[in-house]
Amino acid sequence: MPKPMLLVRGEGFSGAKFSLSDASLHVEKTVVSANGHWAQVWLEASPVKPETITLRARRNGQTAETKYTFAARRPVSDGFAGFSSRDVMYLIMTDRFADGDLTNDGLEAHSAADSAEARAERDKPRGWHGGDLRGVTQHLDYLQQLGVTAVWTTPVYENHEKESYHGYGATDLYRVDDHYGSLDDLKVLASALHARGMKLVLDTVPNHVGPGNPWVHDEPAPDWFHGTAESHLKAETNFHALIDPHASDRDRVGTLHGWFANVLPDMNTESPAVAQYLRQDAVWWIEQTGADALRIDTFPYVDREFWHEFHGELAKLYPRLTEVGEVFNGDPVITSSFAGGVTRAGVDTGLFTPFDFPTYFALRDVFLKGESLKKLSDVLESDSLYPHPERLVPFLGNHDTARFSQGATTDAALRLAFAYLLTTRGMPQIYSGDELAMKGGEDPDNRRDFPGGFPEATKNAFTAAGRSPEQAAMFDWVSRLTAIRHKDTALTCGGLQMLNSGENWLVFLRDSSHAPASGCTAASDDQKVLVAIHRGQASEALTVDLTSTWAAGCRVGPTELGISSSVAEITGQQLKLQMGSNDVLIAACH
Repeated sequence: MPKPMLLVRGEGFSGAKFSLSDASLHVEKTVVSANGHWAQVWLEASPVKPETITLRARRNGQTAETKYTFAARRPVSDGFAGFSSRDVMYLIMTDRFADGDLTNDGLEAHSAADSAEARAERDKPRGWHGGDLRGVTQHLDYLQQLGVTAVWTTPVYENHEKESYHGYGATDLYRVDDHYGSLDDLKVLASALHARGMKLVLDTVPNHVGPGNPWVHDEPAPDWFHGTAESHLKAETNFHALIDPHASDRDRVGTLHGWFANVLPDMNTESPAVAQYLRQDAVWWIEQTGADALRIDTFPYVDREFWHEFHGELAKLYPRLTEVGEVFNGDPVITSSFAGGVTRAGVDTGLFTPFDFPTYFALRDVFLKGESLKKLSDVLESDSLYPHPERLVPFLGNHDTARFSQGATTDAALRLAFAYLLTTRGMPQIYSGDELAMKGGEDPDNRRDFPGGFPEATKNAFTAAGRSPEQAAMFDWVSRLTAIRHKDTALTCGGLQMLNSGENWLVFLRDSSHAPASGCTAASDDQKVLVAIHRGQASEALTVDLTSTWAAGCRVGPTELGISSSVAEITGQQLKLQMGSNDVLIAACH
């Protein structure tokens, strides 16, 4: 492992000398805070074998000591697998998914009064509702039935804040919050996922901590944060300035140094000590759980040099580990600027992939606002901006956006959007509950409890019998789409060629013989899958010229998805489609 920096907390460290019980380990340097409460103890190297050492501080004849364990590394085979376009990722806001252990709620229902208190807390839109890691583990059957292969949980850090149920206001970066359970519960979840061939994606937040973090009023170093609680910049979102070579630092500083929401203390990642601490923290969580991937919050708000070193270190330690970063912007020029391998806006971040926010915005414009389906193909036209567009993570929504169904007048819009999401390039991400057409407006209304996950629930959507007809129809639709996706290699690893796009039509081919040479190997046989999406209230016909396309010369096989009246035939160089109202057709093309 890389040589470590131990951040020690105590009192009276000023003037103290630090030493280690292992004579082969040497202290390279020590940096003590002005008030003597913190000491950075930088070692020259890591131990060559697992061991528990004693760290001693001596000053004026007084001695204090503490233990620290350098544990054994996990075997390479124990996790760290990474995700790829073969996967379907599922986002779970842990507090709102399922309560698997009532005793960690802080609201144990041992009496009528306790039960009433628990219900009152759950009734608060920003309260702790009781979802936990055991609740996730208990419902892995449901996720597999849906076709999920990778589970992304919101941060599990300790968040000792009244309304910090979401996990993004860490008060201790080395503890699992008691509301979610324990570190052992997280390890059990990781093991249970791996036993099923599924993957764990941990949410990590190097950009900021919570306002209740002890560092806020007792900094380990004077430059631990950008600003102080009393004097700081409010975070801006000027991503254009971050990629503009002609922009001044004045235009960038609010994004890179501002406190998110004007509340969350912004970590000074330009500080070598802060950067070291955050890299070590990520490694600790990965080693503890065998996590396969990271989801990285507020990615552009952190300087690129930090990401370059962060991902460089992770790549050396875990060559298969992958990361997806949040770049909340609909412009592919901006989004692609933060992808690994891109240096036009500065040093390479090393990020495996950003989320596909351009597709997210286009899906909503098309299916919720009635704009032309061509807008989806317009997004694909910008794929050349990314070194690896096949790695992108498209999605319909997440815990920061209004539910897709909230803006839909009928379920047809959601069905068509899911059809595109689960057949386009990249790895699709589903937000927990969207597969049931859950409603919800802006935050926090978009974070309602999963139906059936909590004691007061009258319906249990985790079971087929407990779903309403609307929930059952959408669950079955999404499950069929994921099953087709997992079966057809062309949909997971094949290239994508657009055959036709217009106001109400989208027709494209996925072809395994044109698989991108990155992270996902297609089957040896050439597999082609035709996808057609038609929006409209009536049946309609379309003829598509296939001259000089990947589909030229192929024959349409049995339809895998579509209503009974849907027909796709290829005659000569022409594809003739007859499709019904708001219909989807997926068929092999031999």
